[in-house]
Amino acid sequence: MFGWTLHGNGKDVAPDEVVAPGERLNWPATMAMGVQHVVAMFGATFLVPTLTGFPVPTTLLFSGIGTILFLLITRNRMPSYLGSSFAFIAPITAATASGAIGSALAGVVAVGVLLAIVGIVVQVAGIRWVDALMPPVVAGAIVALIGFNLAPTAWGNFQADPVAASITLAATILAAVVFRGFLGRISIFIGVAIGFVYAVATGAFEVPNAVTGITPSQAISDAAWIGVPQFHVPDFAAPGTWSTLAMFLPVVLVLVAENVGHIRGVATMTNDPSLNEHTGRALIADGIATTLAGAAGGSGTTTYGENIGVMAATRVYSTAVYWVAGIAAILLAFSPKIGAVFNSIPPGVLGGVTTALYGLIGIIGIKIWVDGRVDFSRPVNQYTAAVSLVIGIAGFTMQIEGFEFGGIVLGTVAALVIYHLGNLIARARKTGADDRGPVRAP
Repeated sequence: MFGWTLHGNGKDVAPDEVVAPGERLNWPATMAMGVQHVVAMFGATFLVPTLTGFPVPTTLLFSGIGTILFLLITRNRMPSYLGSSFAFIAPITAATASGAIGSALAGVVAVGVLLAIVGIVVQVAGIRWVDALMPPVVAGAIVALIGFNLAPTAWGNFQADPVAASITLAATILAAVVFRGFLGRISIFIGVAIGFVYAVATGAFEVPNAVTGITPSQAISDAAWIGVPQFHVPDFAAPGTWSTLAMFLPVVLVLVAENVGHIRGVATMTNDPSLNEHTGRALIADGIATTLAGAAGGSGTTTYGENIGVMAATRVYSTAVYWVAGIAAILLAFSPKIGAVFNSIPPGVLGGVTTALYGLIGIIGIKIWVDGRVDFSRPVNQYTAAVSLVIGIAGFTMQIEGFEFGGIVLGTVAALVIYHLGNLIARARKTGADDRGPVRAP
């Protein structure tokens, strides 16, 4: 399982090559890229527990543990980082408002168990039904809208400090196109570092946090070097628990869409369709990781779009990098001071780098369309992509009987319904609007 082969000379990646999951660069480069993935996930993974009131170190701990579990369950074939899922924010907030953290954790555990069950079904029944359910036009739309749905988050951070964000974004792009070899592959880390230095130099470290009233420099100074995360347990016996569980059910659909989209995206980027066979294992792994997190006080996990963006930018898909990232996250969970340093990355800097990363996720979805030779002269394909993307980008929301559905869920449902129902009607009516498969290459 751990027999990675050295890619080339271990230093360089040719323009037309990728470092496959079973390969690796030399260990110094691999460790540096693992740290880069930690930086990429850190802002969002910290944001979810911060917004929901969950303990941040505990969430980080189970994020790292979940990543290791994911690698083990997928037999070290699927590169992915499991970070805090934004889909849990609304139901956790509602659950803690009407009950306590124990009720919210019960909801997280329920989602994890259901997701694992879905994974078992996929693993037993195979992925052919997944291919039929999500052909390239649908899969590409879902992957794209996952990335573009995050655009408002990037914009919100960007607005916090437009100058720092612009410097970070420019530094990231320039590092990718100016440097060769190793420095080019850690362009995201370089961009964050340059933006971080600028923010510190302009006094960002002395601006008090709007919630805590503490400056970043004071938070770092006050944090201990070593500390044990705070644990909580789910409470299924509380009076309000079972009434709030229903709010968590839509999250399962989001996690299925994100995991399937992740698998499809990585398979496309590495030009290895066999990775799609690990879809069931990926769902099982994320389900178990989410269940464990909820059982001890952490937030639910999902395959992380930020890290897909890093892989797309670096063309390094080695699972060795994710072992480094997972272990680093676990260690950081036991060091409040180091965690405080990462958590002090200014919002403007995060806004600059996520502007690129979220956009790269969207481009991966478009690449699925290109590689699948989707025929966009067909109205069914046109509307499948058009409607789902607008729903995802605009962040449509809908509340039905206490359930809140966000842009990813609504966009995914729209893509599935329009494609399958549209094809059914078009073929029955013989209008020629249906999808007749990939366009033939000239």
